[in-house]
Amino acid sequence: MKTGIGFDVHRLTPERPLILGGVTIEHPLGLLGHSDADALCHAIGDALLGAVAAADLGAHFPDTDPRWKNAVSLELLARIREQLIAQHARIINVDAVVLAEQPRLAPHREAMRANLARALQISVDCVSVKATTLEGLGALGRQAGIAVMAVATVEQGVSAEQPGPARSAPGTSAVI
Repeated sequence: MKTGIGFDVHRLTPERPLILGGVTIEHPLGLLGHSDADALCHAIGDALLGAVAAADLGAHFPDTDPRWKNAVSLELLARIREQLIAQHARIINVDAVVLAEQPRLAPHREAMRANLARALQISVDCVSVKATTLEGLGALGRQAGIAVMAVATVEQGVSAEQPGPARSAPGTSAVI
């Protein structure tokens, strides 16, 4: 088993939609970025790449490359999954925490989990999304942006064509 950690932060702006985990959330401010600026997908992508020592999101999808302008970040996650397959790695679990004062993300959590699971072709039970505020502290607390931290666990040296495990008994391998 290998573990990777990811982090992403984007500035809030009135000119863009707010997209997290592939869900467009009604809010007067959205995230500024070269792609759709989905910080949740970006942090998870970085964590997955880190787990297999494959650099970071910017190395694979540079913001200087016009191909990635307005890219859908769920599609970037699917590409990262394909890279993991090529490296004989299988996604076991992803866990993320969104740091944002607003909006409340609880009503969107299950849709985010479902989108992420679909893009990564793993069970929704293997995707955790949490949210917390910063109690008004710092730039994020003043609502200047939204940040996400993520951790990913992958298994290497396996037939990676199999999606991540569903819930199974310890010591067994389940395929969805």
